[in-house]
Amino acid sequence: MTVRTRIAPSPTGDPHVGTAYIALFNMCFARAQDGQFVLRIEDTDQQRSTPESEKAILDSLRWLGLDWDEGPDVEGPHGPYRQSERGDIYRKYCEQLVEKGHAFHCYRTADELEQLREELREAGRTALKPSDLALPAEEVEKRKTAGEPYVVRMNVPESGTCVVEDLLRGPIEIDWAQVDAQILLKSDGMPTYHLANVVDDHLMEITHVLRGEEWINSAPKHKLLYEYFGWEMPVLCHLPLLRNPDKTKLSKRKNPTSILYYQRAGFMPEALLNYLGRMGWSMPDESEKFTLDQMLEHFDIHRVSLGGPVFDVEKLSWLNGMWIRELENEQLADRLTQWMFNRDNLLQVLPHAKERMETFGDFAPLVAFLAAGQLPLTEASFADNKLELDDQKKLLQFALWRLEALRSWDKDSIFQTVKALATAMEIKLKDFNAPLFVAISGTTASFSVMDAMVLLGPDLTRARLRHAVDVLGGAGKKVLKRWEKEYAGLV
Repeated sequence: MTVRTRIAPSPTGDPHVGTAYIALFNMCFARAQDGQFVLRIEDTDQQRSTPESEKAILDSLRWLGLDWDEGPDVEGPHGPYRQSERGDIYRKYCEQLVEKGHAFHCYRTADELEQLREELREAGRTALKPSDLALPAEEVEKRKTAGEPYVVRMNVPESGTCVVEDLLRGPIEIDWAQVDAQILLKSDGMPTYHLANVVDDHLMEITHVLRGEEWINSAPKHKLLYEYFGWEMPVLCHLPLLRNPDKTKLSKRKNPTSILYYQRAGFMPEALLNYLGRMGWSMPDESEKFTLDQMLEHFDIHRVSLGGPVFDVEKLSWLNGMWIRELENEQLADRLTQWMFNRDNLLQVLPHAKERMETFGDFAPLVAFLAAGQLPLTEASFADNKLELDDQKKLLQFALWRLEALRSWDKDSIFQTVKALATAMEIKLKDFNAPLFVAISGTTASFSVMDAMVLLGPDLTRARLRHAVDVLGGAGKKVLKRWEKEYAGLV
């Protein structure tokens, strides 16, 4: 048997370090056994998936030094490797389940589902079962004849226990009472993760599924689907989740999570990959610094610790420093040139900088913020702005939310987004821009903040806005909830 593993990211946002972490362990597991590693794109969320996000995922994984044997950009015998191009396959297998009585067409409306869930909560239950969703046969026929939308749901046991075998954890018992009658095919004809995941893994001959532990509760649905289809289930291995230093699940609110942030902020790909390799795993000699080749040479999945590994940017920075100091001076010069100080970057910056230059010596101080990660901001950095500090903090949070939703990262789109938000918040654009200037460039004396955001890119821009909110004291859950309500009410 040839060992085959896969990574299946969704192109719906910035490429996440958690994706790289799972990809690294899948690749190492396969390579250590002379197997194959597959990359496929789970882009069934048509509203949020973008080609730009897919490209960013592929580029960032390759920047880290990860590679795959089959994928959307590599020919292979199991394609296509984008789920959006496999719709007919999923519909065929879904109808097989319906024909065999393992799934059913559900015509329940959104209002009916909400009422059902409320009744379940009152009864102390959580999962919707087929018996809860059942409609009289005549009502089903009536809705079908009227052409009303439906989804396809899987039949699941009402009671009992499902035992799932895990490579690291052994047998895991999950009560069927906790498992919903999962939607397999949405009303738009696109599959949910659960159906597409099982069908793709089978057809792509995946033998081992290494994924995050957040998918443990979904494992019974997947096991049941394999049984319904009569297929052999891959070996499951649920890796521990990455954690913030406070042990909460890694999130962009508390840590930069985009791979592109670390690339733009000047981290070496070898160091970031090295650090991800240390997330729950260790070398036999416990060495902290090691290359990908060394990790592959010594890789053993059973050396993974199930305790939640902590992703600490300060520790990563320390490790990155070790990698930098081992470079020869000529190598370091080449890396710095490749990273930031190259002619292409210079030509992008010069049109904005030269209008404020009187000597060549003005250039470095003027653009230094572009060659930095997080800026050394304090509350005093914002003190000279017209708005109160709390109002600036709210403004920055609202701007962050708007810019997180922005799909086209260009000057005009950013300007129109910021201007519309300033108008909605009834703040003069000049006063609105002042805290943005400070958050992005460290001063209000820089060139256009819109141009600066374009040059920095979306990942570093958003990270700096989050940092500025934290510098101004951050926002607790109650404040955030109030702000979210106010933000939702803006035109």
